[in-house]
Amino acid sequence: MKQRKTNVALVTTAIFIGTFMTAIEGTIVSTAMPTIIGSLHGVHLMNWVFSIFLLTNAMATPIYGKLSDKIGRKPVFLIGLTIFVIGSLLSGLSQSMIMLIIFRAIQGIGAGAIMPVTFTIIADIYPFEKRAKMLGFNGSMWGIASVIAPLLGGFIVDQLSWHWIFFINVPLGLLTFGIVWFFLQEDRRQVRQPLDVRGTAWLLIALLALMYGFQALAEPNALWQIAGMAIVAAFGFWRFWQAEKHAVDPIIDLKLFENRTFVVHNLIAALISGFVIGFEVYMPMWIQGILGMDASLGGFAVTPSSLMWVVGSFVAGKLLGRFQPKPILTGAMIWLLGGSLILALVPQSTPYFVFLLVAGSLGFGFGLVITITTVTAQAIVAPDQVGVATSFNTLSRTLGQTLMVSIYGIVLNLRLTQGVAADGRLNSNMLNELINPHTAQNLPATVLPTLRQILYEGLHNIYFFSIVIVALALIANHFEAKKVLSKETTQETDEEA
Repeated sequence: MKQRKTNVALVTTAIFIGTFMTAIEGTIVSTAMPTIIGSLHGVHLMNWVFSIFLLTNAMATPIYGKLSDKIGRKPVFLIGLTIFVIGSLLSGLSQSMIMLIIFRAIQGIGAGAIMPVTFTIIADIYPFEKRAKMLGFNGSMWGIASVIAPLLGGFIVDQLSWHWIFFINVPLGLLTFGIVWFFLQEDRRQVRQPLDVRGTAWLLIALLALMYGFQALAEPNALWQIAGMAIVAAFGFWRFWQAEKHAVDPIIDLKLFENRTFVVHNLIAALISGFVIGFEVYMPMWIQGILGMDASLGGFAVTPSSLMWVVGSFVAGKLLGRFQPKPILTGAMIWLLGGSLILALVPQSTPYFVFLLVAGSLGFGFGLVITITTVTAQAIVAPDQVGVATSFNTLSRTLGQTLMVSIYGIVLNLRLTQGVAADGRLNSNMLNELINPHTAQNLPATVLPTLRQILYEGLHNIYFFSIVIVALALIANHFEAKKVLSKETTQETDEEA
């Protein structure tokens, strides 16, 4: 690639904006959802506004990864960005909940390109030792989004209308499009083989069934639905495997799975991403429901994690220049194991600042693990497989988060249901009110301690389960080869640049 013509600073800024747009979508829509329901109605369809975005995002990711290797990063990123902006515009124009769900699906299809191709562009324009740092900065966009989204969403809904939480993506998307169009330069790629349509179709069917099954896990009386989706997913993956073995240019080269390091690192990424989502989703609930603080402080509780994630990414880049991934990951996951133990054991009276310290500690570990698994997955494959490898790494993390969100929901709801059933004074609506400090004030003072104890035990169960997740990742790392990165691997990008 003629990287000397690429304006690295401007392109980096553009892809950070792209990441921020996709990162802020989930939280800002959550903030506006009560207003959206009041306008469009259809409260029973609310979950699909979020689920469909994740479904189409995950399904599109491997396709974009393959296309980025076949036709280039730039056209694929711009195609995905265009679809995302169109989906955002249409979402803002929605006249019903069904329309919003359909247009959110379009948004998700576009977003499926932005994250993995962003990672691949970073791998293209930065040398190996700087790659981890830039991945850390890019990852920090998610943390910034989690802090800004509630405030920005509230402001937009109050001062403008809920439509603008989608419309705001249009000018940002156009700015990003223009920068990448003019300032990212890459050689034209010769498309020698057509896209593997058969393998792609079976992969999409399998992923759709798998993701839908994950979503159904937390729903009551969904056993047959889950079983059906499991059968469809298994059959889809089997047919995908058969198709890829005979494909001239498979969408995912099965030889990647013969590489033990590739398999282990993606498994670790999936498991630790599952821990990350549990921490980010349920920590604000602890702060609001148990400590009785407002939503802004609940959201701020995870901010140290985002800041230290960047630091962890910087450190990961330095360590990879001196050590192999296996010992670094071992140390990082022991570090995370300590943090998860603290969350699982802290008493109900633990002060707020302790959670800030724990969040910072965990963020450092997250930055180490996620950055190392991403960089290594890119470094151990051939240059024409970097896009596929990166997209599969992204897909692994998405699947890990989706599965664990459902499992955490089951773990929490089981304890909450048991707690409410054991005390005749309580009902499930009281727990919903408890989580919001403003409505918690309306609860009888006599039941508040009991409700908080039930929520405390439910959240503890989640973090005990997180210990198991980190332990499994640590065990997986045990099967990693001692040496997977050569000195030449870490220097080759320098020579190209």
